[in-house]
Amino acid sequence: MAAGRAGINPPTARANRARKALHRARIGLRRSAVDYFRGGGSDWLPLVALLSTVPALAVGTLLVPVWFAPEALVLPIIAGGLLLRPASLLLLYAGSATAMIVESATLGPYESGAGRVTPGTVLVVAIAGLSGLIVAQFRSRVGVPWRRGGTMLFDLRERLRVQSKLPKLPAGWHREMALRPAGGQSFSGDFVVAARTGRRNRTLEVVLTDVSGKGMDAASRALLLSGAFGGLLGSLPPHAFLPAANAYLLRQDWQEGFATSVHLVLDLDSGDYELFSAGHVPALQLHAGSGKWEEQAAQGPLLGVYGGAHFDPIKGRLRAGDVLMLFTDGLVEAPERELDDGLDRLMGEADRYVASSFHGAAWHLIETVARDVNDDRALLLLCRD
Repeated sequence: MAAGRAGINPPTARANRARKALHRARIGLRRSAVDYFRGGGSDWLPLVALLSTVPALAVGTLLVPVWFAPEALVLPIIAGGLLLRPASLLLLYAGSATAMIVESATLGPYESGAGRVTPGTVLVVAIAGLSGLIVAQFRSRVGVPWRRGGTMLFDLRERLRVQSKLPKLPAGWHREMALRPAGGQSFSGDFVVAARTGRRNRTLEVVLTDVSGKGMDAASRALLLSGAFGGLLGSLPPHAFLPAANAYLLRQDWQEGFATSVHLVLDLDSGDYELFSAGHVPALQLHAGSGKWEEQAAQGPLLGVYGGAHFDPIKGRLRAGDVLMLFTDGLVEAPERELDDGLDRLMGEADRYVASSFHGAAWHLIETVARDVNDDRALLLLCRD
């Protein structure tokens, strides 16, 4: 009666309840699968699957020793090192050892021919078990299963690349960004964050940062700082960005917690800009009228060294045909080369791209000027057509 008064007949109500129960079951199954692939669920399923292969391999060794060698027992152990927790892996290892004892007792420990169990066989299986246990303990400590470890690193690399992309600029402006990590690695301690800010998004703010260290050693800190700097950029007045970034680094209390950074604030209508620096190498500006390069060196201490630091900007203007280059020290500094020599070489190579308006020049400049330098290198070009 209540269901009839509510306008819902009993069969419809039962169907709705059944659909809700099915939906809850699907959600629970999906969550269990997600937890498993994240390493948070039970590993009983791969344990049962791997344990079932142990007697199968043992039987194969006893019946067809030409095709199934006793050393084949290392295969489930290796897979277990990638899939199982340490306790489950010990259980798998115990099953493999039992299978080897059965093989030895049946075929004889020093039986000649195929399928014999020798001390070398025992040693190989033992080493495989120890290696698998070390891998399993490492995965358990890190909390990242092998199924997602590579995916996570790939995701981190792509996030760094996305955060380093420059926004589109209006007509009359050209920008390029190139970054090459040390040693050909996929991760770098150099990164860029940029955003269009101000009224009608007519201001371009770019921050190029060089974190202490290089390559993989600096990648985790670069990722953390790029996210933090991206959140600060545009949320604070330009003169307050570097002090806030400096305070953030000091709060991290890293052993190698310093970084250099340059902050460009460019008016896309007039071409006027302000350049803030935190211990960074100077920028270079090409004046189209004279064809000469000029160093633009703002003053400021390293980020993460001491609190209350002040960063005084320098001002300039990009006129038609002018070019502004921002880069990290890996491009112009090397153990056998002074900074001034590196700047001169960079300016000399950059002159070759004046005729092409620097289109496609960023990557080629890194390749030409600092191809073999074992340091992270980043170069940003801003051209006013």
